[in-house]
Amino acid sequence: MTSQQPPLWRRAVAELLGTSLLVTIVVGSGIAAQQLSPNDVGLQLLQNSTATVLGLTVLILVLGPVSGAHFNPVVSLADWILGRRSGTGLALPELGAYVVAQTAGAVGGSVVANAMFEVGTSISATERATPGHLLGEVIATAGLILLVFALAATKRGVLAAPAVGAYIGAAYWFTSSTSFANPAVTVGRIFSDTFAGIAPASVPGFVVAQLIGAAVGLGLLLILFPAAARTADDVVLTRGAERAIS
Repeated sequence: MTSQQPPLWRRAVAELLGTSLLVTIVVGSGIAAQQLSPNDVGLQLLQNSTATVLGLTVLILVLGPVSGAHFNPVVSLADWILGRRSGTGLALPELGAYVVAQTAGAVGGSVVANAMFEVGTSISATERATPGHLLGEVIATAGLILLVFALAATKRGVLAAPAVGAYIGAAYWFTSSTSFANPAVTVGRIFSDTFAGIAPASVPGFVVAQLIGAAVGLGLLLILFPAAARTADDVVLTRGAERAIS
């Protein structure tokens, strides 16, 4: 990252807070949907996806200028990989700090959502790792990586909040997995045995599928936008925003 970035501790706090609130939104709206529409799974998914679209968009707008609003280890990993040749993007210690903050925040987000709805924090029993679900995670994650870094490569990072929110909302419906597309969120959702949960046994498969999807997304990005590596610092957090808050 550039020297104009906020200090790493501040960016890590933003990533922890953002990922925690994201999981609180996902799990909390899932619990609310389950309570409000107990006999209609389709309506539950609509309620859950709508809250996630709106909440994620707001979180990116608020925290993007601080940390880049990754809220996702595969986005941070892709940022690190893309920046190796040009000296942009996250450094390795920054990548580690982001991933730890994101994962801790995701677990905390589940606990907070459970507490708000007075649902005990317990391990999810919802098995999800079917071949179709894993393929859905590959596709969802590949599309997310391509979207985020294509916007940066074409200097349209300002559109990241509505674009990412819209993509995740759509992917809730066009993927069989309902588009987790995020290893930290996947781990966090272990701790809620509700509509939004995922059983621990399904998590390794989901994370591997997400990593494969990230690799596919990066490959497509470099085919379509060969200069993308030079814009790793402009993923959501633009250089103008850096100067405004440093």
